[in-house]
Formats: sequence, C-alpha cells, structure tokens
Amino acid sequence: MTATLPQPGDEVREIELAIGGMTCASCANRVERKLNRLDGVTATVNYATEKARVSAPAGIGPDELVATVESTGYTATLPAPERAGDDGSADDRSADDGGEDTAELRALRQRLVVSALLALPVVAMAMVPALQFTNWQWLSLVLAAPVWAWAGAPFHRAAWTNLRHGAATMDTLISLGTTAAMAWSVYALFLGTAGIPGMTHPFELTVSPSDGAGNIYLEVVAGVITFILAGRYFETRSKRRAGAALRALLELGAKDVVVLRDGVETQIPASALAVGDRFVVRPGEKIATDGTVVEGRSAVDASMLTGESVPVEVAVGDTVVGATVNTGGRLVVRATRVGSDTQLAQMAKLVEDAQNGKAAVQRLADRISGVFVPVVIVVATVTLGFWLGAGAGVTAAFTAAVAVLIIACPCALGLATPTALLVGTGRGAQMGILIKGPEVLESTRKVDTVVLDKTGTVTTGTMTLAGVRTADGVDEATALRLAGALENASEHPIAAAVAGAAAERTGPLPGVDDFTNHEGLGVSGVVDGHAVLVGRPRLLEQWSVPLTGALADTAAAEAARGRTTVAVAWDGEARAVLVVADTVKDTSAEAVAEFRRLGLTPVLLTGDNRAVAETVAAEVGIEPGPGTVIADVMPEEKLAVIERLQGEGRVVAMVGDGVNDAAALARADLGLAMGTGTDVAIQASDITLVRGDLRAAADAVRLARRTLGTIRGNLFWAFAYNTAAIPLAALGLLNPMIAGAAMAVSSASVVANSLRLRTFRGHAA
Repeated sequence: MTATLPQPGDEVREIELAIGGMTCASCANRVERKLNRLDGVTATVNYATEKARVSAPAGIGPDELVATVESTGYTATLPAPERAGDDGSADDRSADDGGEDTAELRALRQRLVVSALLALPVVAMAMVPALQFTNWQWLSLVLAAPVWAWAGAPFHRAAWTNLRHGAATMDTLISLGTTAAMAWSVYALFLGTAGIPGMTHPFELTVSPSDGAGNIYLEVVAGVITFILAGRYFETRSKRRAGAALRALLELGAKDVVVLRDGVETQIPASALAVGDRFVVRPGEKIATDGTVVEGRSAVDASMLTGESVPVEVAVGDTVVGATVNTGGRLVVRATRVGSDTQLAQMAKLVEDAQNGKAAVQRLADRISGVFVPVVIVVATVTLGFWLGAGAGVTAAFTAAVAVLIIACPCALGLATPTALLVGTGRGAQMGILIKGPEVLESTRKVDTVVLDKTGTVTTGTMTLAGVRTADGVDEATALRLAGALENASEHPIAAAVAGAAAERTGPLPGVDDFTNHEGLGVSGVVDGHAVLVGRPRLLEQWSVPLTGALADTAAAEAARGRTTVAVAWDGEARAVLVVADTVKDTSAEAVAEFRRLGLTPVLLTGDNRAVAETVAAEVGIEPGPGTVIADVMPEEKLAVIERLQGEGRVVAMVGDGVNDAAALARADLGLAMGTGTDVAIQASDITLVRGDLRAAADAVRLARRTLGTIRGNLFWAFAYNTAAIPLAALGLLNPMIAGAAMAVSSASVVANSLRLRTFRGHAA
C-alpha cells in the first residue's frame, strides 16, 4: 500500500513519538518506511534523538501509530509534555532527555566491563600456547558462556527482530557468527576431541584441512562481543546528549518572580505568572517572562538571547523578553506572554525542530554490512552444500561453513570506529575541540560554506574602550581618569568598559560626590572638584555643552561605523569623546584565511546593522557583499538563513555562541559552538570549541576530516582481512591459529592506524 496525500480540508496533526529498541540507522529507516505506508501519514524518524515526528490526518490516532511501530519490532510512546518554567521539569527529564548517565547507558557499561574481564583470559589462553594448561578449554567455556548469553543478549535480540522482518544488519552478523562459534565449540568439547585433557591450540601457521572436531572458537565469541559492546557504548554515550540543549534553554528562565497585587509585592514561582500580571524586576535580576514596561527606565542585557553585546535601553511602553537581565534601574513589567508562548519557549521549540529535522546519518559499517552480511550468509550456505555434495562428511562440511561465519565475524570492525573516534576526540580535547559523535565526521567532509556569528565568535563579545579623542590642550589620561571615576559608580556595561580601561591605564580611580544617574542618557557627579558629565552626546546638549568641531566629527564618524561614543565634559565644556566597541579577536582574520584554505566560503551573520557588519568583515578578510555579509538578522531569522543557504545546494557549517544561535547550530549540517558561549549553543552543536579562538573551528574541521579518513581506512582493513580469509575458510584450509592471527593482525592494524591521530597539530595550539 502506498501513502496518499491528505485531501484539502483534512485536519492534519503533528504527533511526536519516542521510539525505543533501535540499534542502528537502518532501524530508524525501517520504522520510517512503515509509518509512511499509512494513508496520509508523513513521518521522519531520527535515530540520534530516538524520536519520530509524524504528520497524520484526523482519522489516524496516536494509538494506531504506536501499534504500527510496535508491529515493526520496536516500542513507541507519547512523550510527556514539556512544562516550561516548572522548577522541577528539567530534573524530571534528565534521565530521559539526555542525562549522560542514563539507566540504558549504565546497563551497557556494566555489560562492557563484565565481558571485558571475562574475555581477556579467554583470548589470552587461545593465543598463547604457554597459557594452555590442562583442561584450559573448559575454563574458557565457563568464562565465554556468560559473555555470549548475557553480554551478547542485545545483539541476539536485535538479530531475532531483524530476522522476523526479513532484514539483516551488523547485529545479525555478530549474533550469527558468535552463536556459530559458540555452538561449534560446545560440540567440539562435548562430542568431539577438543574436550580431552591436554588439548592445545599449537602455534602454527600451516594451512591444512581439518574436520574441526578438535577446534574451539571461544576467543572469537568473547572477543567480538566485547569489542562491539565497546563501540556501542561510546556511540550511546554521545547520543544520550541529544536533549541537553532543550533543558539548558528552559533553565535560562527565572525561577521566581515578585508580582504586584493590590500594591503588595508577593514572590511566586515564575510558572504561576498569568497574562496581565504586573511584576517587579530589580537591577541584576532576570526578567521572568515577555512583557511591556509600565514603570521605570533601565538598560537590559539581552546578549544571552540576541548574542549582541550592547545593552538595550528600555522605558515605559517598550517590550522586554523573558530570561534577559535588567542591568540598571527598577522596572515594573506587565506580562504579555507566558509559558510556551514566550520567545524563550519558542527558541526551545526551534532547537527541537531543527534537531529532529536532521537526516539520520547511517554508520559506515551498517552501509557496508547491508551487502556484506547477506553475502557471507550465502557463502556459508553454499560452502555447506558444496562439501556435503562432495562427500566430505557432515563434520568437515559444517567445519568449513562455520569457519566462514567465524572469519567473517567483524572483530576489527568493533574497533574501527571507536578507536579512531577515541584517539581523534582525545587529541581534540587536548586542543580544546570536543567532537560529539561519529555521525559528526560525515558532515565535515562535505561542508563548503561556514557561517560565522559575529558577536562572541568573530569579535570578543564584550564592550571595550577602542579609542580616546580629546579636545586641543586636554590631556588624555586626565579625561580618562575623570570619566572612569564617574562611570565606576554606574552598573551599565558600557560604563564598566570605560571604568575598567581607566583603572588599567591611569591607576586607582578617585571617589565621586553627588553622583546622579540620568536614565538612558548617562551620569553626572563631582570628581576631584570638577563637575563632570559622561554619557550620550544628547546629555551634553541638555546641559548646553554640546560636542563641536573635531569631537563632533569623531562622534559622527564612529557612529556611522556602528560604534558607541561616550561624550565627556567637565567644568562647563565638552573635553573628550570615548569610543567603545566590541572588538575583533586577534586570531579571527587568520581563522578566516584557514577556512578558505580548507575550501570553505566564509559568511558573516549578525543582528547588528550593515555598517557594523561590513566593518568587521573587512577587518577579518571577508569581502563585503550580499552573499558574504548578512546583517540586521533577528534571532529567530538565523535558522531561516541556514535553511536558505542549504536550499541553494550548499553544505553549511555554523559557528556561534549565543542562545539565538542554538536553532541554527542544530539545523546546520555541522554546528560548532564556542565554549565561551552559552550552554544552549554548546549542547545544540556537533562540535564544541572550548576556547574562544576562532582558529579552533578550522582545526576542528581538519581534525574531524582526518578522523573520518582514519575510520574509513580502518573499515577497509577490517573487512579486507576477513574477506581475504573467507575463501580459505570455504576450502576448509583455516585452522584456529590462523583465524586468531588474522583477527589479531586486523585489530592491531586498526589500533595502529588510529594512534596516528595523536600526531595531529592545529593552528590554535
């Protein structure tokens, strides 16, 4: 049956399902295909987040969707609704939404540790004849049996599920190979000659036919399951972090709020706010929800949401956004949006939608196994039939067939991805680059465009004193000292930049008398006997000491460049103009040049005006233009920019650090978050750059590409050894020592190839 499109007028609902039991990307594809066969249903299943987003007509309810998934062999549930603002919600979800130490992860780690402890002596005794004491083979059976039965249970269950649905994955090959090895070993021990006291596996590399009745393959059972469990554990640990971005977003909001009811201030949980409530926000406090200012004036730091470093001046009638910080005076705000309607909640929804919209990247091993597994099973079956038809006897025929399955069992394959990933990510961690998982590496190979958020990524993200222009005859140090002393008494971020620079350049700052804060304009006071004004040029005009001549020209020119100017006057005369700006990082230009060497086209993205954006672009080596500098972008529009570039056929990497970058980072083909930014951006990204050095982003792309190349090389050798030995096994010319040696050599080559990543050197080191 094929899916049909909903008819005009049909009500279509969006339903989200949590899918359980998936072990690889092909599982997600199977569930997706099954759901899409329902009439009018469009489904996308994301293996990384273990969620299905389904568009279904009114006639198909959640119960039918759940039943459809379960008929495929997996589980499906309707997730509990998010409770924005609930103090306990983040903690309640931590176990399910990405808490790193989940019950599933603990169980997997337990299986890995136990199987490793049991497998080590089994492999050692099989490979080292000196350790083969009398009846050693029976101890190997005792140790290997629980590894096969208990530690390997997830593979056997998955193989059975695949079998019932006519599919084959790596789980099928792992289960089939280890079960064949276990079954034959038990046969050889109890019914053959392998169980007699004094039996050994001699160290010989001769190729000769054998009936197999004296051979055991218990080291294959224990070794393969342990290696594959290790790979599955590290993959699951990375995947479990998928929901952390949403928790980090929701935790940004205020927990408590002071409301005004009948003129009385009462503290209540932020989740209890209703539209129309009036609440108080004191200096330094977070604004509890979206609203309109009804009393007071202040500067609001919205950098955690907008990413822009300059605070926004607000007064009566202006709108404010929840989770931003009041840096100045007392505000009274009337709530206009609460709960899931707030901008913060909408950003959380954007991040979740972007994550679920990512195409699930199939693991390389699964893609290869799609062909390799059926071929191996056919070869083993043909081998059995050939030897039976040739009259070689049942024992010899089964020996050859089982040998095919054993030598094809992917021992080195279990190491191919995790060893390269561990060495590569370990080297990255030393360099301040955190790569979240193997699926990230595929993206780096194809990326051709890198979008750079301006504030906090290309620039420092904090306001600093960029220049001082004084009137004729005015000492620069004096102007800076008087202005710095006055600004030191203010809480405004621009004031902090001026005061910090003044203290650094002129030493301890003097005290201030008669300090007055002129809301939205600046400050005034008496310093060392001088009546000083510091603030916007408009403040000086109100006091009839306007900027003139060169000072006025400087203020106008810097404003045109998008910089902030602070006018300084004392004793009734304008004396200086201080220029405050978000400065470009020293290493940003070098990073942009490195992006170009990697074949990437850099694009600057910012919410600032085009004049500021083009100035920064020119400074770092990005040629200003409509396609390379994208300015005046609202926070929620950054996601649309990424989607537009992808719609043009580009493969996009995004580098950012703010909450407003989170959805864009999640939607981008490759998201890189500056570790100096917010937790939300970091959790939504694929790669985290611990340091604020943009060159680390270029290093991350180089390292990820190198690691991917190493994994591909590992996969080639892992399969090459097995594939080359399959004909020998089919001819009955494979003894246990050669099988063990082939597996050891293939594993050793994989590890050695991975260790080469330790020599990687970056430009940001």
